[in-house]
Amino acid sequence: MDNRQAIGSWLSGPRAAMEEAGADFGYRGEQLGLPEQGPGSIASPGRRIGALAVDWGLCLLIAYGLFTDGYDARTGNWALLVFLVLSVLTVGTLGFTPGKRLFGLRVVAVDSGRVQPLRGLLRSVLLCLAIPALVWDRDGRGLHDRLARTVEVRV
Repeated sequence: MDNRQAIGSWLSGPRAAMEEAGADFGYRGEQLGLPEQGPGSIASPGRRIGALAVDWGLCLLIAYGLFTDGYDARTGNWALLVFLVLSVLTVGTLGFTPGKRLFGLRVVAVDSGRVQPLRGLLRSVLLCLAIPALVWDRDGRGLHDRLARTVEVRV
């Protein structure tokens, strides 16, 4: 192995190196019994980030309009509280937030398909902490989804 191959495998990550060695990981969501593409498949990171941006912008507008007199440090704190309430209420009952609906996404429970309010609460609190959402597994689910036993799928 020359230096270029060694550096390339290091930059590509451990999954690429294992696949090059012959390991078959399958597609994202295969272990959960989800289809590879189309409705019911795991949502792509781009759609998830887009939905989060729409929801955060909506929460900032609500916080700016209802709770603060201008944009300052308090606006972000109020927006986080509004985001938590919005997420708990909508994901725990409907399975989606306004941003998720706009991007064609839905949160479902892995075992039953319907998110119960307590799972929605747990998922939302962990999402507001941000760190659990940045730690992903091989199926593309964040730690907040794994702990709440949920998955974000395409509609």
